[in-house]
Amino acid sequence: MIAKLLPPGADVRCEPLTCTRPLAEIPVANLPLGVAISAQIEPLAGAVLAQRVDCWLSLESLTALAAETAAILVLGDEEVAWVSPDGERPAAGKRLTADATCFRIRYPWDILRVNEILVGGLTENAIQGELSDRATIEGVLVLGEGSRILPGVYIEGNAIIGRNCKIGPNCYLRGSTAIGDNCHIGQAVEVKNAILMERAAIGHLSYCGDSIVGVGTNFGAGTITANFRHDGTNHRSMVDGQLLDTGRRKFGAIFGDDVHTGIHTSVYPGRKLWPHTSTRPGTIVQRDLVE
Repeated sequence: MIAKLLPPGADVRCEPLTCTRPLAEIPVANLPLGVAISAQIEPLAGAVLAQRVDCWLSLESLTALAAETAAILVLGDEEVAWVSPDGERPAAGKRLTADATCFRIRYPWDILRVNEILVGGLTENAIQGELSDRATIEGVLVLGEGSRILPGVYIEGNAIIGRNCKIGPNCYLRGSTAIGDNCHIGQAVEVKNAILMERAAIGHLSYCGDSIVGVGTNFGAGTITANFRHDGTNHRSMVDGQLLDTGRRKFGAIFGDDVHTGIHTSVYPGRKLWPHTSTRPGTIVQRDLVE
């Protein structure tokens, strides 16, 4: 199968992540989204399967599509993928309906959902770095070359850690967490079900849950991302002046690239901090921080 990525639709709202990169380059499980989608398509038999980059399609739906010689896959009322001999949209062909596990990638929290699928699906350890015998691993770990996991680290669930990272001592990683290259997760830090892009640093005494942290972002000591509402209902996030239901009961914050938080910063759930923004010590981030 030859994979062909199609551009996203006009309604993608993945700011502040797409301020500095195309949607296809946002990392999931330490791979650009476009690469992760192509890797899912390529093993299938057939001619050319084309898929929009703003959709996550199940292997079942893709396999059904690839079994045809000319067909179009529909998600809701939109054409999201097709198969044809030349990769162009077939003028005629069967229309297939995507199954219920397929979803559009419109907002930052959809990126988290893709990461959960990929990291949660890991089945084999791949340890290239240094793992302390006083660290505890309860799950599947992918650890990149040159990375060190220090004593007292507890990893519960699956995790991908890139190259040249320093993890610990005495920190807690859980859920489906992906940490990029050259990151630092330090003393008494908890990271849960999150994406940390390359050169992110959470040095000490902080909590980062159900969040995405951009390239080069640094948490000051004691930075906390809240991720659960007192009433237990779904989180909402502001997009284009409207509060949207994220569909998530656990959702933290979205940090763009090169964000710096002051010590003891507290971030409300569902808030977004645009690239190069910063907070002062003791700041409570109640609204999106755009500048």
